[in-house]
Amino acid sequence: MYAIIETGGKQIRVEAGQEIYIEKLNAGEGDTVTFDKVLFVGGDDVKVGSPLVGGATVTAKVEKQGRAKKLVVFKYKPKKNYRRKQGHRQPYTKVVIDKINA
Repeated sequence: MYAIIETGGKQIRVEAGQEIYIEKLNAGEGDTVTFDKVLFVGGDDVKVGSPLVGGATVTAKVEKQGRAKKLVVFKYKPKKNYRRKQGHRQPYTKVVIDKINA
């Protein structure tokens, strides 16, 4: 059984036991989070939401909070002595999907 959930403005296909990296959530390590924006549930019986599947939830456990590797943003204009260097590290939350309730 699998489901498509919406979190952080993105749609993600998840299965039980899967580890996923999503946009940062306000939850501590070891906490349980519930995703109630379930768009689709697949498997033996298919449920398609319009836009959400009624009563369907996905529970997951927060494994860790972190920040991604540094992304370097470099702006440059030739012959104008214009250079700007900036770094960015996107925060993320690593969760493990426990159960799909459909």
